[in-house]
Amino acid sequence: MSNLSASEVTAEDEVVDICRNLIRIDTSNFGNNDSRGERRAAEYAASLMADAGADPQILESSPGRANVVARVAGTDSSLPALVVHGHLDVVPAQAADWSVDPFSGEISDGMVWGRGAVDMKDMDAMILSVMRHMARIGERPRRDIVYAFFADEEAGGDYGAGWLVEKRPELFAGATEAISEVGGFSSTINGRRAYFLQTAEKGIAWLRLAAAGRAGHGSQINDDNAVTRLANAVSRIGSHEWPIEYTKTTRAFLEGVSELTGVEFDESDPQALLDQLGTVARFVGATLQNTSNPTALTAGYKHNVIPGTAEALIDCRTLPGQEEVLRETIRRLAGPGVDVVADHEDISLEVPFSGDLVESMIDALGAEDPDAVVLPYMLSGGTDNKSLARLGITGYGFAPLRLPAELDFTGMFHGIDERVPVDSLKFGTRVLHRLLQSY
Repeated sequence: MSNLSASEVTAEDEVVDICRNLIRIDTSNFGNNDSRGERRAAEYAASLMADAGADPQILESSPGRANVVARVAGTDSSLPALVVHGHLDVVPAQAADWSVDPFSGEISDGMVWGRGAVDMKDMDAMILSVMRHMARIGERPRRDIVYAFFADEEAGGDYGAGWLVEKRPELFAGATEAISEVGGFSSTINGRRAYFLQTAEKGIAWLRLAAAGRAGHGSQINDDNAVTRLANAVSRIGSHEWPIEYTKTTRAFLEGVSELTGVEFDESDPQALLDQLGTVARFVGATLQNTSNPTALTAGYKHNVIPGTAEALIDCRTLPGQEEVLRETIRRLAGPGVDVVADHEDISLEVPFSGDLVESMIDALGAEDPDAVVLPYMLSGGTDNKSLARLGITGYGFAPLRLPAELDFTGMFHGIDERVPVDSLKFGTRVLHRLLQSY
């Protein structure tokens, strides 16, 4: 790239370096307003945006919790604006578990390694590199594009997208649609490459169970033991079998897989179809029902002291329209003497797999990979599109990546040795550029 003039530099030339530089900024988010590096990452993103002629604003919800927003004017002011957004924070990484330094941005085996490589500094880099390329060649989008990089997505967005939507909604004025993470990636199904466009995501209910009992000596009989009461509640909740229920998105996805594979879609037992998906089955399987996973336990301080209280954390994810059903079921399973408190809740989403934006995304993928098919799917986790939905903005997951069939891509999210292929990053910039220049 050093031998190229500024006008000759393309998004593909920049995207890998930008991704590596972002990974090298440790933006670990530990929750409860305990994070690091977000301000530094915001300043880096803002400098790249300003260098491309934009006027980025860095907005802090709390010291260090920095967000970046810039609007690029389109050529047709009658068209609604599009929000193109990513998040700057990552989940923590234990270096001892990794093959490489998780914040090194190392390139090995044709891949960029590091925390955030797929969640979601890869997409951040694609957005920035395409934005800069369009500015260099004097190419304006048809509609206004609001470029946004948020803090705190990995802890629910209270200091990021949620805060901006509440405090600075005018930044998104005129926007009706958005694109962001965890969609547009490929998987090989029955020898055919299929891209999963995210049109739905489950709701979030992070619950806290609190049990009270009679404190006492560990040698005594105690029929009012908080730990026992909590353990029984956690066991019931963790082992509960939620029924399979299909939404428009999950039904359309499985019907598409059935068409690709010739395997019948048996609504009573979709396992035969899930078996066709390889490692992606973990992602998809979790979208066919509500889930409730115990994730943490806290009780006691000494072997021979029965504590008076005990707590547990439960991570629940809900299908669209299932929020109240889940809450009632969890309260019933918890049983008497166990309080259920919501630490954080957010909505589920399901949007149409149709319309001009969807067609434009499909066309952009098809131009770079003509033989591929595109299927709608539901994300088992959540994104900042939840926050934007409060402003009436319809959000899709579209971070386009053409992936090798052997790569366990979905296992990279919050996993060890997270990495993304260099070729996939370059593919993504080409697809994203096609979308932003044409839509």
